[in-house]
Amino acid sequence: MPQPGLVLWTLMIRAYVCLTLPGEALELFRTMRGVGVMPDMVAVATVVSAWGLLGNLGVAKTMHCFIEKSGIEVDAFVSSTLINTYGECGSLDDAYRFFRETAMKNVVVWNTMIHQSLEHNNLELGKQLFDSMPERDVASWNSMIQGFNNVGQYEEALALFHDMEISIFRPNTLSACASHGALEVGSWIHSYVDNNDQNRDGSLDSSLIDMYSKCGDIAKAVQIFEASPRRDLFTWTSIICGLAMHGHGKKALCYFSEMNESQVSSDEVTMVGVLSACAHAGLIEQGRRYFQSMEKVFGLVPKIEHYGCVVDLLGRMGCLKEAYDLIMGMPMEANEIIWGSFLSAYRVHNNVELGEVAARRLLELDPCDPWGRVMLSNIYAEEAKYDRSMGLRKEIKERGLKKSPGCSSIEVNGSVHGFLVEDNSHSCYNEINSMLEKIEKLMN
Repeated sequence: MPQPGLVLWTLMIRAYVCLTLPGEALELFRTMRGVGVMPDMVAVATVVSAWGLLGNLGVAKTMHCFIEKSGIEVDAFVSSTLINTYGECGSLDDAYRFFRETAMKNVVVWNTMIHQSLEHNNLELGKQLFDSMPERDVASWNSMIQGFNNVGQYEEALALFHDMEISIFRPNTLSACASHGALEVGSWIHSYVDNNDQNRDGSLDSSLIDMYSKCGDIAKAVQIFEASPRRDLFTWTSIICGLAMHGHGKKALCYFSEMNESQVSSDEVTMVGVLSACAHAGLIEQGRRYFQSMEKVFGLVPKIEHYGCVVDLLGRMGCLKEAYDLIMGMPMEANEIIWGSFLSAYRVHNNVELGEVAARRLLELDPCDPWGRVMLSNIYAEEAKYDRSMGLRKEIKERGLKKSPGCSSIEVNGSVHGFLVEDNSHSCYNEINSMLEKIEKLMN
């Protein structure tokens, strides 16, 4: 039987960790090293998790020494796990010594060191670290407030809470929540604003509508709009764009009609929302009409974003020739987004001739993106031009072209956690995988 590779060794070690058998995991790691298999960051991260379960300071120090001597680069996940492990083994001094020495200090690593300081009742060190942080998140503030509460320093806890309110409540905070999908934090800010009567004139309504829309709660966004005493350009635009984003095209256009009846002038952003609403709802006649009336009725010169929305609309509805003519007649050069949208329409409606044109233009604009080559290769295959198709596939492989990894995020207890394809750097990577395996077993 051939010698197991690193991946198999790592899977077996992780299996022991998931079964809460740290001793067996570490013994298997020693065996792996004994046969000359060198660990990578994934294997190291898995073994580090076993140290914490074992709670043996001597083993933790030995393994830490091995990592340093092996030359393996320590990332943020391993750094935070090492700090946790030393803390759980009862040595805050070792945890803090490593924290000072490591160059990999993101907000998670800072929060881990603060957490361990407070767990060891060293409030002074925790506060010192908190004051030195280059950036803080909600978890940072919550840890320190809880730390003061735990030792009965309630006035300090309240003062820190007030500082947190001042620090995070800034004009761009709701926008940041919207960008990161942080609904829980955004809702907290909304409650704070209402409870302290800081939005009596509705000046924050457009930001609240935008935040709830981008965080997925369009019903709450509509509720705020309906109750808003301030129906200005920004409020109307926020609700129209929000509804368009969620596919409620007809409702978005109803609000747009009300906006016009209210004598509120549209701007370029409003029209992007209107045209996007038409695209998502398949309202081709309305989309054509609104696009054609931008200059004549609203006095707005269409920009590339507006052309992009109309190309998307026409492509979705199968009007590829009309979309192509619109692109070729644009007063500005079409970018990769527009050609990419057009190429996506080819995939649905299978116009090989126009699909080939779009794929070639996309290659010219973004030579490093493999998607254009993959699509062009597929087109050649459909035309039985197999030599060209295989040539493009070979070129992708030889040049090592890869798509940017997909990303998703989820908010848990006020913190937003991001995940990339094939990424294992999350601090709870092993626990997440363990839970997924349990779910998979239940499903099977």
